[in-house]
Amino acid sequence: MSQEHAQPVIKRAEDVRAEALSEADGARKAVILDESDGAPNFRMRRYTLEPGAEVPKHTNAVEHEVHTVAGEYVVGLEDTEHRITEGDSLLIPAGIVHWFRNDSDSESAFICMVPNGDAGIDLIEE
Repeated sequence: MSQEHAQPVIKRAEDVRAEALSEADGARKAVILDESDGAPNFRMRRYTLEPGAEVPKHTNAVEHEVHTVAGEYVVGLEDTEHRITEGDSLLIPAGIVHWFRNDSDSESAFICMVPNGDAGIDLIEE
């Protein structure tokens, strides 16, 4: 889609529905914008992690750009864990083993951008 044909979109918060992640108790994902909204290149998603929620180790076939909008959590990148807080941003390159864990007492949330198409998730068995 060329720039002259792209149309602006405003999506209201009440129009976005979150769904539980099947592999992570206490984690939810809401697709904010994607191809169905006319976004030609990227999907924008919001993840929320309740206290105690953990997204298991996995890799993706595509890069992730992540921006933390609420709370704090731990992100594992390969063999190292990092404490992430509101306002922090991450670039997770394709193929990097990563996971998320909310070990705080409050819900945390982050926005995640990925290219449109199949993200190619592979869970890592331990």
